[in-house]
Amino acid sequence: MVARVDIIVKALESIRPKPYTILLSASGKKYTEGYASKLAKLPNLALVCGHYEGIDARVEKFADVVISIGDFVLTGGEIAAAAIVDSITRLLPGVIHPESLKYESFGSGSLKRQLWGNLEYPQYTRPEIFRGLKVPQVLLSGNHKKVETWRQKETLKRTRKFRPDLLKIK
Repeated sequence: MVARVDIIVKALESIRPKPYTILLSASGKKYTEGYASKLAKLPNLALVCGHYEGIDARVEKFADVVISIGDFVLTGGEIAAAAIVDSITRLLPGVIHPESLKYESFGSGSLKRQLWGNLEYPQYTRPEIFRGLKVPQVLLSGNHKKVETWRQKETLKRTRKFRPDLLKIK
């Protein structure tokens, strides 16, 4: 079943103040952390998502933007909408300590990304040795300068290994 244009538009027009409207679709513009940062500054949003066959194509004319969370297809847009809500919410003032956002993967203006690469360095917990797998000794050293240098190298290494496309100059 395809969601009807008249029902969706009537619902959108009932929202006050008028929201910035996002239509989720596999054919939409790729969603990024940078876009999440822009959306986090808006006063209100409406997310429109279909299920199974989707939404009447005419709804696009009533949306401010059509976006996709990736190059894959879901049975419905609910999971994509939840991901967008979470990515925006965590950027709102008071949700996460601002210092923590500086070192995040994909952060727009992220200090870590500018200096080291794109992906987060690996994290470790106790026990120090688990089934022969050890926490890197540098992390146990207490030497903050060496830890920082290790993090920089590991971030670049992980980006090369898992997402080399992020290192390409665009």
